[in-house]
Amino acid sequence: MTDAIPGKHRPAVVAAEGFPVLVERDRDQEAQAERRRPRKPTSWLLTVFMLICVGYFLFPLFWLVVASTKSNDDLFSSFGLWFADFNLVENIQTVLTFQDGVFIRWAVNSVIYAVVSAVGASFLATAAGYGFAKYQFPGSVALFSITLGAIMIPLAALTVPTYLLFAEAGLTDTYWAIILPSLATPFGVFLMRVYAADAVDDALIEAGRVDGVGELRIFFTIALRLLLPGSVTVLLFTLVATWNNYFLPLIMLNSADKFPLTVGLALWQSAAAGGGGAQALFSTVITGSLLAIIPLVIAFLFLQRYWQSGLATGGVKT
Repeated sequence: MTDAIPGKHRPAVVAAEGFPVLVERDRDQEAQAERRRPRKPTSWLLTVFMLICVGYFLFPLFWLVVASTKSNDDLFSSFGLWFADFNLVENIQTVLTFQDGVFIRWAVNSVIYAVVSAVGASFLATAAGYGFAKYQFPGSVALFSITLGAIMIPLAALTVPTYLLFAEAGLTDTYWAIILPSLATPFGVFLMRVYAADAVDDALIEAGRVDGVGELRIFFTIALRLLLPGSVTVLLFTLVATWNNYFLPLIMLNSADKFPLTVGLALWQSAAAGGGGAQALFSTVITGSLLAIIPLVIAFLFLQRYWQSGLATGGVKT
């Protein structure tokens, strides 16, 4: 027995073992008709605008890839937006062996600074945001207001006071001089506070308390899993900011073996711009810059699955 239900899709109701089953029809035909329907002028304008934006953002990367394949002479004698003699392998070998392979040491330093800072800042921001969102305690409004105010302060304005503070503590020219300031992320706390307010249902917390679970265990076993997508977002923001940080390491560090890639490549660039025999470093600096962005690309490709998997890993049954 089949009855038609009036409507746009006109699905059929099929009786199966006494239970009606709703079957949708003509979905593929409607999808094909939608694709054949001519686009509005506004849709074409938006498409062209988006393509221009994509080209604008990808153009520097394209130039970097092209320039990394050229020798130092070809950089100045060939067309800048197209390939010449392919010297990418030789350029990479030069980058990795120049000055006894100091580039590798700088890369390891950048990985240490970025990973430790990103993981620590993500955890602290997640815990703080969860606390502001789910607990009421004396001074919570004032503390959160101070956090919002800290977002408005430029990081460059805090670099010199931070240096003076770390100099008094004897922490300059150490790894902690870069890691500790990077752990404080006011924007991350704000982001996680907003995210935790909706991602973690109060009923889950109350259910845990009824079962006798402590607050720390509720956070680590229930809330932290639901906050994972937002936490990964803060991790990526901090990872990119620390990896690209230049001014703070320049002030805090004196030893070349503790430099990150940003400061080390800037030194090579300054030497190349100074003239003399160091002009051959231009191709080395460009190739080193290409190698320096590869870890960030890998990190984005690896962590994007946490966004695609959804904004929550659980829910509340009603």
